[in-house]
Amino acid sequence: MVSTPQKSSTNQKNDIRKTLGLDESTKHHNTFRKYFWFAGIIVVIAILSWQFLANGQSQTTQYKTTNVSKGSLNITVTATGTLQPVNQVEVGSEISGTIKTVLVDFNDYVEKGQILARMNTDQLEAKVSQARASLDSAKAQVKQIEATIVETQKALTRYRQLVKKDLYSVQELDVSQASYDRAIANLASAKALVAQSQAALDAELTTLAKATIHSPIDGIVLIRDVEPGQTMAASFQTPVMFTLAENLTQMELHVDVDEADVGQINVGQKALFTVDAYANRNFPATITDVHFASQTIDGVVTYETVLRVDNSDLLLRPGMTATADILVKQIKDSLLVPNAALRFKPSNEETQSSNNGGFMKSIMPRPPSISKTKVESNDTDNLQQHVWTLRDNQPIAINVTTGSTNGINTEIISGDLKADMPLIIDTISTKSE
Repeated sequence: MVSTPQKSSTNQKNDIRKTLGLDESTKHHNTFRKYFWFAGIIVVIAILSWQFLANGQSQTTQYKTTNVSKGSLNITVTATGTLQPVNQVEVGSEISGTIKTVLVDFNDYVEKGQILARMNTDQLEAKVSQARASLDSAKAQVKQIEATIVETQKALTRYRQLVKKDLYSVQELDVSQASYDRAIANLASAKALVAQSQAALDAELTTLAKATIHSPIDGIVLIRDVEPGQTMAASFQTPVMFTLAENLTQMELHVDVDEADVGQINVGQKALFTVDAYANRNFPATITDVHFASQTIDGVVTYETVLRVDNSDLLLRPGMTATADILVKQIKDSLLVPNAALRFKPSNEETQSSNNGGFMKSIMPRPPSISKTKVESNDTDNLQQHVWTLRDNQPIAINVTTGSTNGINTEIISGDLKADMPLIIDTISTKSE
């Protein structure tokens, strides 16, 4: 009973110490709180300092512009191909044998009928001699039979006279008549043999003539694929010995036009093409033919188109790779805008100004933004496009209807545009102090 007042007094002292913050656990807790608030104040000061420095540099938007022009627009279709001679002939051997001599070389000009090469003719000449002997034999046999006919005809005449005088019997006359008829038949057979022998001789002479290779055209030797001593085998396919090109002052350009563009290609259209050998020079050409038959290369369907090329200066050579721009449409005196103006779209202004709104604005959600750009047309046709111009340093959208394009400029069919009107093609962002 005596200790109760002491415990009560001790509890009161502890409560007073906790209230005054003199308790050990309370002391540690207060120290942590002090450090926490101190660190928070430092973070806030750092953020405010960064925001102040950021506000010191304001970001402004400038626009790169170009003017609407008025002029002509050429619409072209690009295709690649190779140059070829107008008439190219492969000369070969129709007979088998060994090449004896070759009389021309690469780039030699030749005339029609000129000898290009000769083959060994020893066997051919022997066959000609044999055929000629057979013909002579057949002709001699004809003469022999003709003599027999004369003889039998005279005998037949005598027998007829003697039969009339009853000096010979009719049977003997019949035998003489049969001999005469056989002689006539033998003569016909002998003459047929002569014709056959003559044909055989002609065939051998023709074969002999084929051993001499002649040029079929006036032109130039592009390729020579034969050497003296080479054996030619013409059993199944004529071996090519020379490739000749006729008149290289006129050539053809064969290009492959994509199926998406072939509907715009017509005979008579003009084109300009370049070759790697003369990269800075354009050569003119004219379409002479568009093939109906398609060809598929690596899954791409194309149509071969032929263009006539004037090569009077002989700069162009067969086989050169060429890239042609075919003029399919020419528009004159039209408003033109660069394609960059049609591709341009201004960025969201609220997004651009987010860095200038202060710390609280940057971390607080923004209300829905209201666009400040103006559209000067209510037409919302999906076929129309927009271009942008500047008014009071603000981008203004203008609806336009576009026509043909060459990939750089586009024709404007309708829209509130005029020549020399500036259009935005790009955005330039700068920072000012």
